[in-house]
Amino acid sequence: MRAHEAGALHGDLGQRGPAWLRTPEDVNALVPQLWPRTVSRAEAGHLEIGGVSVTDLAAEHGTPAYLLDEDDLRARCRDFAAAFADCDVYYAGKSFLCKAVVRIVDEEGLHLDVCSGGELAVALAAGFPAERMGFHGNNKSISELRRALEAGVGRIIVDSFDEIDRLTELSEKMNKRPDVLVRVTVGVEAHTHEFIATAHEDQKFGFSLAGGSAFQAAVKILDEGVLELKGLHSHIGSQIFDTSGFEVAARRVLELQAQIRDARGVELEDLDLGGGFGIAYTTQDDPSTPGDLAKRLHKIVESECELASLRKPRLSIEPGRAIVGPAVLTLYEVGTVKDVDGIRTYVSVDGGMSDNIRTALYDASYSATVAGRASSAEPLLARVVGKHCESGDIVVKDEFLPADVQPGDLLAVPGTGAYCRSMASNYNHVPRPPVVAVRDGASRVIVRRETEADLLALDVG
Repeated sequence: MRAHEAGALHGDLGQRGPAWLRTPEDVNALVPQLWPRTVSRAEAGHLEIGGVSVTDLAAEHGTPAYLLDEDDLRARCRDFAAAFADCDVYYAGKSFLCKAVVRIVDEEGLHLDVCSGGELAVALAAGFPAERMGFHGNNKSISELRRALEAGVGRIIVDSFDEIDRLTELSEKMNKRPDVLVRVTVGVEAHTHEFIATAHEDQKFGFSLAGGSAFQAAVKILDEGVLELKGLHSHIGSQIFDTSGFEVAARRVLELQAQIRDARGVELEDLDLGGGFGIAYTTQDDPSTPGDLAKRLHKIVESECELASLRKPRLSIEPGRAIVGPAVLTLYEVGTVKDVDGIRTYVSVDGGMSDNIRTALYDASYSATVAGRASSAEPLLARVVGKHCESGDIVVKDEFLPADVQPGDLLAVPGTGAYCRSMASNYNHVPRPPVVAVRDGASRVIVRRETEADLLALDVG
């Protein structure tokens, strides 16, 4: 890789692209696993989602816009609920949360994971049953814990001794006995298709298993007798395709559960193995089905419980981005097309890092297609970039677009349902895009577009 002062994203200069990216035979073709389930290219050449043309959606709602395929989202909720029928499936509020999505998650029978007072407020405002919520976070404030206790949140995942003390004191004052899980750092770091066991657990989340603090936290809760210790929680990462890491995590957590049983005579009821299951952002990604994931995780837990002579606890999972991530595409309009001396072609759109920070933040990869028309032009390797005053403002690092891509074209980027709107910002004072749900030939705004008036309303001057 060539060095570049702006960073690694700019180092691979030239028109070769990554090794896995192949020149398409048909630049108009859609790879089904990348797109929401109702997306198709009409005979006229434009994309349709939920039975509505993206050209009509752009005319009605403007660009950029997040387009949510409601049937796809509901189907993914049902797929996980059916595959893990005897488990509690938690939708990750942090991936994307608004009242309409909360209601969909509720209607499809899932649980809900929140990790801040704001997420809890949205969930409660939408009428989600508090008893089906879990509350995460490494630094929950006293006011957040108080609100969780007042609402009757189903379980609180405790993350530090300070939090145990805060929650214990509040619970005594409020005459509450909340269910809690201890978050355990098991020393497994998961990546795509691989995992490594770390020598030490250098991160802000959870209680160390290797250092003994996880056992101490469980014993402290049991001995004090104010909080109800229901089980243990483990989370090994995100965008995970290989379940091998869960096998190591389950073994280590269940060994801790056996240690707690032997020391205090208590066999914990619940086990949350987290999740963070991967989705297809590009053709190099090959996610598992919910059914396959369920079979593997059940087999892992049953095997490890047998080895540890434990009853099988009730299992919880947190699929993470796997539910909402694939259900959304972002629709942009092309503003400029610039060929830089034969080095690279830059296609600039009317959004960027303010609506999708993941490429800049995580070196994430995405796909894209010209959405408003079909083209007979040859494929052109291009980089899709945003409008912000940062050279790192990249939406799609490398993608084949038609060589006649031009200003005014609509461009669609799939897989943007998770951690795009939820991490969006007002950098350069750019208002955040709307979220538009599409279903059965109709669209509805579920999060409206921000305006300059919204930005100015916060500026008290």
